[in-house]
Amino acid sequence: MFQVFGTQRMTGMDTDFMMENRWILCQLLFAVYMIVLMIMDIKWKKISLAVLISGFILLPAGFLCGRSIHIILLAAGAGVGIIFLIVSRVTEEAFGYGDSILIMIMGGFLGFWNILSLLVAAFSMAALFSIFMLIRKKFHRKSAFPFVPFLTAAYIGGMIIGAY
Repeated sequence: MFQVFGTQRMTGMDTDFMMENRWILCQLLFAVYMIVLMIMDIKWKKISLAVLISGFILLPAGFLCGRSIHIILLAAGAGVGIIFLIVSRVTEEAFGYGDSILIMIMGGFLGFWNILSLLVAAFSMAALFSIFMLIRKKFHRKSAFPFVPFLTAAYIGGMIIGAY
């Protein structure tokens, strides 16, 4: 790196590294977003709407991060979240609107097939957690718990194993 009046300029090697790894950088940024939402959901059992909606800013960034995924698959991924919004409405928010909006954002970021596999993983982890808590008599049949931690774990797990 060259030093110019106390500032640093990036060399060609630095920009090459960033360009080659821009999808990984976008995934890490999205993981930070998910972790922030997870902490809110665990701590306060609700998510700040402003922080949640800020995820829509990440959608064009995800599209511009050098992935070779068709825009229709990204739109279909967001459509999965719209289906969950309908489920939230029909069930009078038994499945929260915040979770549904987050699934819509994640679907738009990851695409249709990736959001489906992520949801299978998240719901499986939530089911195992529920069974464990029922066996330990910490939950009863009508107990509720935050779902964002399972979405976050599924996202980070998929990111680590290279599923998307």
